[in-house]
Amino acid sequence: MERIKINTEYITLGQLLKYVNLASSGGEVKVILANHTIFIDGEQDQRRGRKIYPGSKVEIDSLGTYVINDEA
Repeated sequence: MERIKINTEYITLGQLLKYVNLASSGGEVKVILANHTIFIDGEQDQRRGRKIYPGSKVEIDSLGTYVINDEA
């Protein structure tokens, strides 16, 4: 499980995938979303615009688990 620090109110799922270097472009984000099951706080979601707030847990099958923290 990797902890991700953000200094904004939220991060989108697409931004998170780029931030953790799983994708380098929007096209790669779409491929990951199409080919992997993603759970945000236990709820399956494949929307790249899904807002993820501090305290949330993102699980991406076979790629990793990430917990979002704020820097405050």
